[in-house]
Amino acid sequence: MTTEALLAGRGKTHGDWGEQAVITQSLKDVMRMVDGWDGLTSSDCEALEMIAVKIGRILAGDPNHRDHWLDISGYAMLAAGRGPQND
Repeated sequence: MTTEALLAGRGKTHGDWGEQAVITQSLKDVMRMVDGWDGLTSSDCEALEMIAVKIGRILAGDPNHRDHWLDISGYAMLAAGRGPQND
């Protein structure tokens, strides 16, 4: 598969790259402004940022693409299984 073909396929499920980036970065900006952000573990922060990426893809792309939703639950489960001792 060529890079162009891969990107075309991702465009159908993930939406326009620029639009998705604006949505995702806006979500991340809001999360980082909250007082509680600095008290989170690295695992918590990473999970929340990856969930923001998936939300951006849902909003900019195909909301019926099942993998977006499964990925969100997977990142939430990773965060739920991690504590400060695992960072």
